[in-house]
Amino acid sequence: MKADLAVADRAIASNGPILVHLLCSDDNSIFSDEIVARVRGMFNDLSRQLVVALAEAAGHADPQAWAQTIVDDLARQLMAEEALLAHLHALALEWQLTERLQGRLALDPVLPPLLQARIASSEPEVSATAMNLLAAQARFGQLQRRMQLPLAELPSDLFDGALAMLRAFAGDDPGSRDYAMSAEHSLRARRDGDRSRLALLQRVLAAIPAGEADLALSVENAGVGMFVSAIAAGSGQPRDLAIMATTERQLARLALTLAACGLRPEAIAAQFMALHPDVALPEGLALLKADAAAAILADAAHGRHAAG
Repeated sequence: MKADLAVADRAIASNGPILVHLLCSDDNSIFSDEIVARVRGMFNDLSRQLVVALAEAAGHADPQAWAQTIVDDLARQLMAEEALLAHLHALALEWQLTERLQGRLALDPVLPPLLQARIASSEPEVSATAMNLLAAQARFGQLQRRMQLPLAELPSDLFDGALAMLRAFAGDDPGSRDYAMSAEHSLRARRDGDRSRLALLQRVLAAIPAGEADLALSVENAGVGMFVSAIAAGSGQPRDLAIMATTERQLARLALTLAACGLRPEAIAAQFMALHPDVALPEGLALLKADAAAAILADAAHGRHAAG
């Protein structure tokens, strides 16, 4: 499994440069994959939001029209940010999996069984948070279909990075700097990180009683969004990497991730059946212990950081 994980890591490392090439290419005839189109669309939408805020700060009469003249330029600069690229790629993969399981397992993309149960909780705060997540999941699906992503939905580090890109894009002259700072202030004032979908997923998971925590480790029960958040937390990996583990070229990572969460072999087999019904389980799965799986993942993470 260590060898398989090393191969999987090399595949992940190549994703960024390949995606940058595909996203920047003007020849879409040979790059028709839905993931590339969706990631490109999200970059353009983020860029549009940034330059519209800049135009509003500068007092343009028609900020939307002015933004259209430069949105592509900023989008290309944003695409060069590897962490942002990886995040948007992960979101596109998450939605692709959500649609696939909806079609194959009739899994509701907005209201999976676990979220429905949390909404029905007798604790008002738990129920209210779950209802907010329901709305956030619905918005996420609508926006993914439109290939859009609100800036406010970015994790805080990526949000800060996007604003830094806007400042650099605006230029160094005093007037441009003032407009950029005004735009940044406006965008920060509109953002409520505690109400983002990712934050709500964490809050709903945190409120699940310890004895029921395994319910979130079943994609058929938790739904894709909560499932990948749960396996990320349980295995100590970033959420974006947990999403990547669900793809067909990351089977070793998926097995190790699920094992690190403490799932028994039969439970891991059930998740493989749900996610990849046509593939064989990795050999030696029954012998893999949670601490050993976590150690292998940690070693891999150290190797990636050292290589970076």
